[in-house]
Amino acid sequence: MTIEISADASKAAIVSIQRYFSENLEEEIGGLAAGALLGFFLKEIGPLIYNKAIADAQARLQARVAELDVEVYEDEFQYWVKPGRPGKRHG
Repeated sequence: MTIEISADASKAAIVSIQRYFSENLEEEIGGLAAGALLGFFLKEIGPLIYNKAIADAQARLQARVAELDVEVYEDEFQYWVKPGRPGKRHG
């Protein structure tokens, strides 16, 4: 699976890579080289981040599903025990 980002996101990432090089490595990197580096990161490291995000989402959903019975549980056969209903509860 190839991880792709939008053209706008790609442009912003390239500018960010160029700024990082300039401010932290005191080196200039051109747009073509920054784009190639971005492509490398997306292909090499992107799947790791993607898989982690999917695992986190699955864990979160599984926790929510595990709580579902507590959140939406209704007692059965409650017609005769609700307030305001005539009659007595018969077993």
